[in-house]
Amino acid sequence: MSLDVDVATNGERLALSRARIIEIARRVLRGERVRSALVSITMLDRRAMAKLNATHLEHKGPTDVISFGFTRATSRDPVVGDIYICPAVGRMNAATRGEPVRRELTRLVVHGILHILGHDHPESDDREQSPMWRRQERIVARLSSETGR
Repeated sequence: MSLDVDVATNGERLALSRARIIEIARRVLRGERVRSALVSITMLDRRAMAKLNATHLEHKGPTDVISFGFTRATSRDPVVGDIYICPAVGRMNAATRGEPVRRELTRLVVHGILHILGHDHPESDDREQSPMWRRQERIVARLSSETGR
């Protein structure tokens, strides 16, 4: 079993260490019974995220997380995916939710992993009632309680 996760910070200031982000990603993958994965997590500034959002999703402005999961030819092939996170938007989300930035960054990593595993949610206001969102929040709560954050 190999869960290869790489994190590129691109000079972005993070509330979590690269090692902790890798640990979170691997724990989610293991929890979802993934045995083999190649995942890259890249931190982007607002400008780069806005460009990625416009190019690939045709949305204007930066967003918090964008994920690209690649189709596996067989179930034995590794899960392969790229996750892009904008810490600046994550900090705004944390302030809006009244939560620590560490918890929000954890949420974004979990959210990205679930997307590359094929989970999805509606784009409407109902997204926070979706099965994916509930699953994400259970995982975030478990990870946060284990570390006291």
